[in-house]
Amino acid sequence: MPRVNFDVDTLRSFATGIELGSFAQAAERLNRSTSAVSAQLKKLERQAGTPLLRKAGRGMVLTEAGETMLGYARRLLELNDEAVAAIRGVELAGRVRLGMQEDFGESLLPAVLGRFARTHPKLRIEARIARNAELLDGVNKGKLDLALAWEAGTGSPYAVRVGRWPMRWIVAADASRVKLRQRGEPLPLAVLDAPCLLRSAAIAALDRAGIAWRIAFSSASLAGTWAAVNAGLGVSVRTSLGLPNNVRALTAKQAGLPALPMLGLALHRAEAEPSSAVVQLADIIQRTLAGR
Repeated sequence: MPRVNFDVDTLRSFATGIELGSFAQAAERLNRSTSAVSAQLKKLERQAGTPLLRKAGRGMVLTEAGETMLGYARRLLELNDEAVAAIRGVELAGRVRLGMQEDFGESLLPAVLGRFARTHPKLRIEARIARNAELLDGVNKGKLDLALAWEAGTGSPYAVRVGRWPMRWIVAADASRVKLRQRGEPLPLAVLDAPCLLRSAAIAALDRAGIAWRIAFSSASLAGTWAAVNAGLGVSVRTSLGLPNNVRALTAKQAGLPALPMLGLALHRAEAEPSSAVVQLADIIQRTLAGR
């Protein structure tokens, strides 16, 4: 049986279309015609020997084989792009100053630093974990080259949205420690110190729904907040990104609490035309987040 060699460009069109939710948008991003992308998808299905997409209403969704293909496509593209970056960036040296929310300190940061270090051994990353206001201030004042921050109504001149995630009610992973609404008692909240975008969103949602609440625990760090939630001191609010194993995210229906809004995440650059190192680090971050 002859070997099948999947084409990297075809896999990129497939993965980009799924990421954006539209193959027409994928064609635009990749500077290809829609018909060219369509031909690539047909070729990919022929090579796979099975349908990767099926109709659902007016759109298309992945088949079981398509979900499997997407996972491998992302891995192959990651290796391809890492090889290109390693070859082209072998002489890059100096430093890149990166800032991000505490949400990503334990999940995203190790993966990003590992890939970047392998492709650019002469470059040094100075990473800073901080709250939104500090991150944006650092970018705008040139103290950070790149920052990953929640969209909070303020921004920077050179920013690009990398995605939107729903806010969730966060409770202890151990169901016996979960304390939601008790009859006649205000809802206990375990949240970050003010000002905090997600804290404000939770309080606003509860107020609109006429649900009494109280601040049972407040912390300057997410680690402290997660410890309080795990101990059953209260309910918190965050996205599902970067949650530790001792807590879990609930939808509004699951929690019996008001619906919460979506939250955008943006990547901010200090300069309109950043260095090659900053561009490549930004690309690694965006591709890492695309699979979450």
